[in-house]
Amino acid sequence: MTPPQAKTWSQRGHTPVVRVRGRSRRRMSIAALTCYEPGHRSRLIYRPHRDDGRRDGRKGFSRRDYRDLLIAAHQQLGGPIVLVWDNLNVHKAADLWQWAAAREWLTINYLPPYAPDLNPVEGIWSLLRRGWLSNVAFSPPNTLDQRIRRGLRLIQYRSHLMDGCLDETGLAIGPA
Repeated sequence: MTPPQAKTWSQRGHTPVVRVRGRSRRRMSIAALTCYEPGHRSRLIYRPHRDDGRRDGRKGFSRRDYRDLLIAAHQQLGGPIVLVWDNLNVHKAADLWQWAAAREWLTINYLPPYAPDLNPVEGIWSLLRRGWLSNVAFSPPNTLDQRIRRGLRLIQYRSHLMDGCLDETGLAIGPA
């Protein structure tokens, strides 16, 4: 809930100030897939998860959440998926791996360790942080949720932004 800082304009002699009431234990996690297919529009599929700060709740995504995201992506895309994942420990969990191995429509490849510059989703987070989330203080958690969803929807409708995130990685889509 602490706002990221970015540069902004103001009247000469007046420093812009964003007031923050205090730190909060509430967190927002988002899992996203950028989908690329030669000759088609790029797509962004995402699922947010809000942690309300309770000690008994999950803070992030579980293996079941990632599985559900992949099932939803398969239904939306209507074809086989070649998934390129980072090395998050949940992505390499044994039961998720076994589930994925049983799906003929899913092929998983992993990025090298410590290589966020090869992950186009990192570019999506950068666009979101620098644009729709910068210099804003969120007091009720639902305003953060609304702002994130609005920003991701705007990115979804601008496939050239997602294409730019892929171009920034230096990777190309094509037959192996």
